[in-house]
Amino acid sequence: MVDAGRKTISDASPSGASAGRTMTLGTGTSLVILLLLLIAPLFVKNFIVFQLTTVLIYGIAVLALNILTGGSGQFSLGHSAFYALGAYTSAILIEHAGVNYALTLPASGIICFAAGFLFGLPALRLSGVYLALATFALAIATPQLLKLGALEPWTGGVQGLVVEKPDAPFGLPISQDSWLYYFTLAIAIAIYIASVNLLSSRSGRAMMAIRDNEIAASAMGINVALYKTLAFGVSAGITGIAGGLGAIAVQYVAPDSFTIQLAIALFLGMVVGGVGWLPGSLVGAAFIVFIPNVAESISKGLSGAVFGVLLLVVIFLVPDGARQIAQAGRNSIGRLKKG
Repeated sequence: MVDAGRKTISDASPSGASAGRTMTLGTGTSLVILLLLLIAPLFVKNFIVFQLTTVLIYGIAVLALNILTGGSGQFSLGHSAFYALGAYTSAILIEHAGVNYALTLPASGIICFAAGFLFGLPALRLSGVYLALATFALAIATPQLLKLGALEPWTGGVQGLVVEKPDAPFGLPISQDSWLYYFTLAIAIAIYIASVNLLSSRSGRAMMAIRDNEIAASAMGINVALYKTLAFGVSAGITGIAGGLGAIAVQYVAPDSFTIQLAIALFLGMVVGGVGWLPGSLVGAAFIVFIPNVAESISKGLSGAVFGVLLLVVIFLVPDGARQIAQAGRNSIGRLKKG
């Protein structure tokens, strides 16, 4: 994705913890990755295009979690709830209100921002593992709440809702899958740029100060309660947009699609990509989309065990995730230039 921040991967250093956690890719690398993402649908089948779209959607959700955890130091195991809320918001607006699919995404983001901000208020009393448990409870409860009979006329209850896949506008000669891929890519780039700028802004620095030392941040005059709830709201809002995109791409929403397994997958994607390193969100999303398929191809009967082994290998070899690999690559290139 394109670079929009002042900090690059070269800014990371042992003495600059904050810079290392929020570093982005350099301009050249960003342009190469963007070019690859733009031409990818031209050389693969529609099913692969759909999978790449899923990677982008999960990448947005993982990035949102990265803002919360890497930016403000708060842990969440309940982002599947905000993903579900965003997905159902888009699905209901499309199917029941006839709203254009593109216009449903801002609505999903705003509703999820409000929900995340409100959830963040009582969560201010919690931190660390206790906050994680509270969000875990939210993820567990959400699928059951979506099955309530009172909501069934809107949500479809257990059966869910079917969403019509949009055609390419203006008569563009591309398939529905390709159009959704480029549509999702455009939104992902916009969110990435906005997220980098957020973490580089005064508000972002305030959130990172809270992450590093909450007491010191409060002593410096930072409104800890405001920025912690704001981080929760922004993260939930971005996750809601990802959920709306997911509903449009999959063409279906149902309560059992948003279980705790989705929340754990998003958290796993953040860890694999590198906590606080925004470009790693895409790597983490690719991991949770493609590695289970790789594990199943190795052993269908023991796919879960194979996936666990692969995950352990990643954790032991690169505990800092994709960020560590990127840093090692940069150091190697630097040594080659000097040599």
